[in-house]
Amino acid sequence: MKRQLASWLILSLLLSALPAGGAELKPRRPAAADKCPVCGMFVAKYPEFAAQIIFRDGAVLFFDGVKDLFKCYLNLATCAPRRRSQEIAALYVTGYYRQEPIDGRRAWYVGGSDVYGPMGRELIPCESEAEAREFRTDHKGKSILKFSEVNSGVLRSLE
Repeated sequence: MKRQLASWLILSLLLSALPAGGAELKPRRPAAADKCPVCGMFVAKYPEFAAQIIFRDGAVLFFDGVKDLFKCYLNLATCAPRRRSQEIAALYVTGYYRQEPIDGRRAWYVGGSDVYGPMGRELIPCESEAEAREFRTDHKGKSILKFSEVNSGVLRSLE
């Protein structure tokens, strides 16, 4: 009986960790009509710069670039007033070299390079620190940042 109770408890804990309604937390492709909540541009036109925030209930916000993702993330009340940061389940950015979604919280970002995104100067995401260093060398980047180091001052420097 104790073993069965323990099994049910473990199963309950595992199920409670899943997003509500079985929503997928995997990266998604923006539809043609999806607009960036920061600038209003159609995101699907810029797949090489696309980024997204996925909430625990499965809702997603798409962005035409990492800079706009951070603008929203750092001031969620402005771009998604009904959302709280505790509801964010995943963030994905498009890695520069492989052009595939990578975990935005684990990515390395290069600022001040000669690679421009749809909204001009951009933070360029790389999958590893080594890739970020290579990119910075190849594209005259000025800084390499971790997710936690990106702040409003960094974003202002890109304007």
